[in-house]
Amino acid sequence: MLDSFLTFVNDHRLPLGEMPTLLAVSGGVDSMVLAELFRRAGSPFALAHCNFGLRGDESDADERFVRQWAENAGVPCHVHLFDTQAEADKRRISIQMAARDLRYAWFKELLDGFGYPYLALAHHADDSIETVLLNLVRGTGLPGMIGIAPVRNRLIRPLLYSSKHEILNFARHQNIPWREDSSNATDHYRRNVLRHRVVPVLQELNPSLEATFLQTSERLRAASSVLDVYLATWRSQAVRQEGDTHFVSIDMLRRTREPVYLLHTVLEPFGYSYAQVQNIVATLDATSGKQFHSHSHSVVKDRTELIISPQISTPDVRYLQIAKGTSRIHVSEKGVLLLTHHTYFPTFVPTPDKHIAYFDEALLCFPLVVRPWQIGDWFCPFGMSGKRKKVSDLLVEHKIPVSHKPNCLVLLNGDQQILWVIGLRADDRFRLGPHSIKFLQVEYLINA
Repeated sequence: MLDSFLTFVNDHRLPLGEMPTLLAVSGGVDSMVLAELFRRAGSPFALAHCNFGLRGDESDADERFVRQWAENAGVPCHVHLFDTQAEADKRRISIQMAARDLRYAWFKELLDGFGYPYLALAHHADDSIETVLLNLVRGTGLPGMIGIAPVRNRLIRPLLYSSKHEILNFARHQNIPWREDSSNATDHYRRNVLRHRVVPVLQELNPSLEATFLQTSERLRAASSVLDVYLATWRSQAVRQEGDTHFVSIDMLRRTREPVYLLHTVLEPFGYSYAQVQNIVATLDATSGKQFHSHSHSVVKDRTELIISPQISTPDVRYLQIAKGTSRIHVSEKGVLLLTHHTYFPTFVPTPDKHIAYFDEALLCFPLVVRPWQIGDWFCPFGMSGKRKKVSDLLVEHKIPVSHKPNCLVLLNGDQQILWVIGLRADDRFRLGPHSIKFLQVEYLINA
């Protein structure tokens, strides 16, 4: 493995012998092999260990292990204890996402503060396979199918061309110590499900799976580079910018064979999904004035251009995502949404309560979104046979005071279509019907 490590360094022309490289080391077998390879290659390095405080004594034992190894090797060791659960709760995100954001923010502080030129991560070929499969399950474009990049800016992954099997064999034969993370043995996380159940089946079908994936990734990465050149040329002709506002030529979109894909490359950084972009492209021949909103931007169709501009926000505006499986979420200071999943029976009779809404789960796309209503919002009110109505008109009909209108919230499907003007009216397009199998009940409670 030392030869493979040195080949990686030479192929990517990394000057690892000049300045110390920062190594992210958990204490697991992958990162301990990475540290040992740096030591045997004679490349200067330092360790960075994250204690996320999620496994109690086991996390603390990992920290002690890494500290002791660094002391024995005579290398600097940076350690940080994170309150990961508090961060996840504060930002209403998953533990995994909170841990990822915390560690990369800290790594950047170390790189900048101590002048380390590179951060070395112990991702290997199996990790890249799992990443591609995860992206495939979630739904992704070409970038998600490429896999993990061996080098990206200051991040390097010297083990990416080695399999987990090779790493374990090397560690055992060279008597390299490591710690086992008990959470890796469970199927609580989707990545573990792929690792334990899916990848072994693929390896049976193709014993050279890791090499095949790496070759495919390299080809896709090359294809992506060629595509990037085309996209840059197209954007230079079709997109112009004035301050924070972007303008996309409708004529240039009409003349291309793949307008949805091209427009999505422009709008994705502004929070627009592929489904939203499909809706936008479908209206290119419609009259001017149509609006489409993401959590941060608005797209307005003008006569010759699509105008993309930041939304003007106020301190009271909230944009909340509701992941699948969420059962309770605060949407305002006094308001709470309760979400429960049920099996539909033809004899089921919905409760006639404007504070409760029911949706056919087969028509939902997570994550759902809660945000304040906006000018231009429309939906198809329940009972109106698919006829559209502006949310502003609904608020007038319900005699909502002007001072209260900014506090009115809408629940959106993942494709940004309105499911419910919360506490007033649900959308007819997502109603329960004779073919419904499962449904989501959402209840709005005040002062809960």
